[in-house]
Amino acid sequence: MSQTNKILNNKLAKLKLAILVHEGGTQTNLKTIKKAIDEGRINAEISVIISDREKPMPILEQISPDYICLAGWMKIIPDEMIKKYEDRILNLHPGLIPNTMDSVALNPDGTNGLWNKGLYGEKAIQNFLDNKSTFAGSSVHFLTLDFDFGPVLGRIFEKVKSEDTVESLYARLKVKENELYVQVLEKLTSRVSNTRCLTEDV
Repeated sequence: MSQTNKILNNKLAKLKLAILVHEGGTQTNLKTIKKAIDEGRINAEISVIISDREKPMPILEQISPDYICLAGWMKIIPDEMIKKYEDRILNLHPGLIPNTMDSVALNPDGTNGLWNKGLYGEKAIQNFLDNKSTFAGSSVHFLTLDFDFGPVLGRIFEKVKSEDTVESLYARLKVKENELYVQVLEKLTSRVSNTRCLTEDV
């Protein structure tokens, strides 16, 4: 049964989320997701939280989650896991993933957005500054066998200021990343199926 049909066939059922986190991270995405569930924005429950010091596959097989959310997870997800949970593993990438491998995601001002393929954390933010990008941005996407690429579920943008440092830009972007993750999960778990890409109007 598809995730869409599961929602439509039982509107009252809460979907099961598995959240994979970095053991030493700030876990702001996890906190924001928890808050949104408590507020009723996300029609789901967190069935398990797994740190990157654990092996996820045996735990996930016991839980059978509807969606797996990578929230600061620092390890490579094995191909076996990606294949088993196709279109069910969500990842937040600090860059603007295009819709196709040979295209480019555009910034709100029409300039090319930076994919930041292979970059994460402060290195990704520094790349926006080094390339004098007019906007920084992040994407939530389904994990696929293609590295840092997959169906994009949402993007956010943050205007880069002339005085920005990695710390100042990352701080503003992080707030929008947290809300984007919630908005994507809100759509995926909502009673009305609509998984179109969310793109913030700036």
